[in-house]
Amino acid sequence: MKVAYWPGCVSRGFTPELHGSMAKVAPLLDIELVELDRGNCCGAGVIAEHNQELADTLNARTFALAQQVEGAELMMNICSTCQGAQTECQERLDANAQYRAHVNETLSSDGLTYEKGLTNKNFLWLLVEEIGLDTLASKVRRPLTNLKVGPFYGCYIVRPRNRLGIDDEHPRDHYMERLIEALGGTVIEYAGMRKCCGFPIITMNKDASLKQAGTHLGDAMDAEADCLVTPCPLCHLNLDLQQPLAAKVVARKLEMPVLHLPQLVGLALGLDPKDLGLSRHVVKPTSVIDWSTSVVASAA
Repeated sequence: MKVAYWPGCVSRGFTPELHGSMAKVAPLLDIELVELDRGNCCGAGVIAEHNQELADTLNARTFALAQQVEGAELMMNICSTCQGAQTECQERLDANAQYRAHVNETLSSDGLTYEKGLTNKNFLWLLVEEIGLDTLASKVRRPLTNLKVGPFYGCYIVRPRNRLGIDDEHPRDHYMERLIEALGGTVIEYAGMRKCCGFPIITMNKDASLKQAGTHLGDAMDAEADCLVTPCPLCHLNLDLQQPLAAKVVARKLEMPVLHLPQLVGLALGLDPKDLGLSRHVVKPTSVIDWSTSVVASAA
């Protein structure tokens, strides 16, 4: 399937291994990525707090670029924060034709127009709803047997439920558990798996932010998880990059590898850990898991 691909800013800049992993995983899933390289930051919810129209216009511009991709079935992102912020903006734009026309006036100078009705899905949603977990399981070459994986959703992709389309037919707040099992792994549930990682307040109250991250990591360790997986690069930053500082704040040793969703999928599909950028992580997955001889030692 062909998708208009929005990687987000963090995965292209601060953590390029996340964007790179998606690029390597896509062909194995028969996904053609058409990157929206002229797309702009979603605002991460911050811009909307100060200037809602600016945030809506910026995201409308990205939506319009996605709608220009000929043959694309939908727009796809690999960032929960982008999904949450973009969904909020799209809800306002789609609900008010007059407001949408006003925003499109601003975009017109760039030759762009956003038309109501774009489908925008996080990679997690696309895996479950478009590709299907049975199809994904059939492509697994290196089952994650005996790997105990703690899902970390964060906040932007699970609330508010109505806006994000979470219902009985689409239990998107349980998709990661289903996906981990489809890859052959063992799901580890723990208290903080659907709570904020702390990143949104890192610049305002660093100790509180690090305490949140450290608490979640500690809870996952207590539940005996081998690693965490998250669909959000910002959560990845706070849980991996900031983990040494978080350990000091919560006053306990933390050694919890944190993988981005395409990385975990890539491992199960047979890709080499080095090609997925696992060596770039602050907390090296090899510090806890012997990836060379255990779960991902060889293709099944």
